[in-house]
Amino acid sequence: MQPIPAQDITPSATAPPRGRLYVRESKGRFQRLRRALNGVLMTAFLLLPWLSWRGQALVWLDIAGREFHLFGATFHPQEFVVLALALIAAAFGLFAVTALAGRVWCGYACPQSVWSFAFMWVEHRLEGARHRRLRRDRHSTAVHRVRKALKHAIWLALALGTAVTVVGYFMPIEALLVELVTFEAGGWAFFWVGFFTLFTYLNAGWLREQVCLYMCPYARFQAVMYERDTLIVAYDAARGEPRNHATGDCVDCQVCVQVCPTGIDIRDGLQYACLQCGACVDACDAVMTRLDRPTGLIGYTTQSRLEGRAGKHLRPRLLGYLGALAVVLVALVVLLGQRVPVGFEVERPRASLYTTTDAGEIRNVYRLTVRNLDTTAHRFRLSATGIDGARLDVQAIDVPAGESRSQVVNVTAPAEGLAPSQPLSLRLSAEQGDLQAERETRFLGGERR
Repeated sequence: MQPIPAQDITPSATAPPRGRLYVRESKGRFQRLRRALNGVLMTAFLLLPWLSWRGQALVWLDIAGREFHLFGATFHPQEFVVLALALIAAAFGLFAVTALAGRVWCGYACPQSVWSFAFMWVEHRLEGARHRRLRRDRHSTAVHRVRKALKHAIWLALALGTAVTVVGYFMPIEALLVELVTFEAGGWAFFWVGFFTLFTYLNAGWLREQVCLYMCPYARFQAVMYERDTLIVAYDAARGEPRNHATGDCVDCQVCVQVCPTGIDIRDGLQYACLQCGACVDACDAVMTRLDRPTGLIGYTTQSRLEGRAGKHLRPRLLGYLGALAVVLVALVVLLGQRVPVGFEVERPRASLYTTTDAGEIRNVYRLTVRNLDTTAHRFRLSATGIDGARLDVQAIDVPAGESRSQVVNVTAPAEGLAPSQPLSLRLSAEQGDLQAERETRFLGGERR
């Protein structure tokens, strides 16, 4: 399938009129679905920092400790391949969803939309319906000003709760709350809480559709992934036109424009500013029902259906996205399945190459770093291979779950038969379970032959 030509995305109505939008509240099946999904997403976002598993936070991005705890597993920056594959999978997943169902991500799951709709819900509850807000803003009263002040206070409270939650993903949220209340938190903690509070308040309360129209890059390139069979929100012009006429079902009530969170008129055609939230669909269906006319004048459809063609469900572009997504997911699953939950690093201090003992033996010093990525504590046994008679002065290292330990280890070997530099393998094995790791290094100090 060919992508939708650029000229089919109406440029004349891609931006809403200048000035503030007074969005009308819409009710219906798609809005119930959107609100339910938004509620699940917001609840998950707010609760995750508080949840723990076996004494470890379920989601904790410990930047200072360079550890990322995700659902019982601990990852380190050295495992960037896992993060890269996860991000690639998310990208191909978004591409596939866009090719299949357009911008449903924007309308139903994007954080900007979720928080904007939540802020608008507060606005509707406190300031009333759209026509009341318009009238009260033209003729403000003391009661209206109090309502506005209360609205902004609730907005700020929501923004503050969001900010604390965001920072709580990067530091223990219980300690963060106590330190914020007692003013014992560090300067950076106050800075980021203040930053995200202001960021949320401005984006969801004031900027709203401007973020989607002018700041979000997805709105600009999503047309490249559209096809004739991509699901879109569209107006059935063949049925609706001419408006306000006996032969057309559209009565030009403007309700579809009033409920749109970006202020566009869907009757002008396919537009990049459409979030596909379904607000206009529910609003138009309600009007058609009251007029005893068939619903679906505005609805989820495709360009092919509007043109009277059956269209195709499986297309090369969509199959390509799904195939790439499947390959990346398989690679991610294989990588996670082969992942050994233990990190082991060996390095030589630069201050000294080797020393000779009183008995004439050669001694090398190594610094070992052991990371226990498992959910239980382990005692790891150390052993050395590759040099006959090599001995270690440390036999075991205890590492708690999800933590790391550094240990200086001396390896001593007889001088007889040693080369100036020869390979040495240090092996780490857990006493319980099958966790093990091995690293190659060099043992220095023998005589040249």
